[in-house]
Amino acid sequence: MEQDLAKEPATEPTPARRGRSRTTKAFWRRIREPLAQSRFVKNAIASLFAQFVRLVRLTNRVVDGSARFSSSAYAEFEPGIIALWHGQHLLTPAYYPRRKPLVAMVSRSADAELNALMLGKFGIEAVRGSGGRDNARHLDKGGAKALIALKKSLAAGKNVAMIADIPHGTPRDAGLGIVLLARLSGRPLLPVAITTSRRKVLEKSWDKTTINLPFGRSSIVIGAPIFVPTGADEAEMERKRQEITVALNAATAEAYRLVDGPR
Repeated sequence: MEQDLAKEPATEPTPARRGRSRTTKAFWRRIREPLAQSRFVKNAIASLFAQFVRLVRLTNRVVDGSARFSSSAYAEFEPGIIALWHGQHLLTPAYYPRRKPLVAMVSRSADAELNALMLGKFGIEAVRGSGGRDNARHLDKGGAKALIALKKSLAAGKNVAMIADIPHGTPRDAGLGIVLLARLSGRPLLPVAITTSRRKVLEKSWDKTTINLPFGRSSIVIGAPIFVPTGADEAEMERKRQEITVALNAATAEAYRLVDGPR
């Protein structure tokens, strides 16, 4: 008897159940796009992200040997250009001092809109554009406008933050856009890395995005400032591009070492 039962095929969904399933899927397809475009929904999600980042900051003790944005040691280099890697930048708003004005470049992609909204929760101004080009002479119109806006922010005494590597390019390899901003403004590049001891790395993402988790240790590393001469030619720009790449990778390695210990 048991053998006979084991051989019986699984019960087929009833027509009524299949109909309800199709209705549910059709309903979700109808509301998904309006929800994705809803300013209210986007703001709600951005608020949740901001609260999570604040939680990570509050529950991760900053380890000895870390730098601090508020340190007087960096006053002479302000306003400066905070250089960050894609996928390693998510904690910056929570660790940056609220009393210091900061303007950040954020991609113009739809996905990055949530990032821009989250920055606003921390009082950080977002400039939309893509500045990490591999050829500084061929910035698109949006990227050029964004660099001009960032230059004006620096001239007004505000620090700016910019992702150094090119979206969906080679991760942790700086583009020329950030070097161009340093040349145009005359302000230094400050390589910055922030991490936590508890983290989840999304290995399948192009930049290996790091999701920092609560209840651990955190570290901040700010490398030596890098100046780009206003008259820098293409060869010098390339040297500075390589220099900021090396400096950012060194800062990242040091940040990991501080929270993880020697490997």
